[in-house]
Amino acid sequence: MKRTFDIVLAATGLLLAAPLLAVIAAGVKLTSPGPVLYWSDRVGRYNQIFRMPKFRSMRTGAPQVATHLLQDSRSYITPLGKLLRKTSLDELPQLWSILVGHMSFVGPRPALFNQADLIELRTRCGVHRLTPGITGWAQINGRDELEIPVKVKFDAHYLRYQSFWFDVKIIALTFVKVLRQEGVKQADEPAQARPVYRRAA
Repeated sequence: MKRTFDIVLAATGLLLAAPLLAVIAAGVKLTSPGPVLYWSDRVGRYNQIFRMPKFRSMRTGAPQVATHLLQDSRSYITPLGKLLRKTSLDELPQLWSILVGHMSFVGPRPALFNQADLIELRTRCGVHRLTPGITGWAQINGRDELEIPVKVKFDAHYLRYQSFWFDVKIIALTFVKVLRQEGVKQADEPAQARPVYRRAA
């Protein structure tokens, strides 16, 4: 049921959002040199690596770490990037990842390939068995503001209580969070001093 829901909603979303996708793609291309999409190596179900697309919001050559870990993130953000991230429009290409089965609408946000601490803790808690999502229980309870152990605790809660109606609740709350622009550390805000995670083995 979850997979059918994902396919139908993702296909419908891509069709309805096609004009918007075209406008954003043109905007990214016209405002900064480089590709329209940024493909990052992410950790999927059972810790399998997959390539996840986003509209590029950072300049080419930016370090492959979570944005809030950059010491001078303002030097990497593109002219359109701040708006894309603030509105979460940079995430729209991930509808393709849902169609091909790499992601779901709801699940733990896929870790970067080099976030070894997050990957290890999720594996220890069994969260690695879940298909990663565009949004999730941790996303609506703090997102970028959460420390790793707290984030994994929310992920584990979702693993234990996941259901169709829990997914619907998370999606509905996600829209509220996006409209209120809550829980996202913008690229022009000072990043907290946190360690950069070692590369996963």
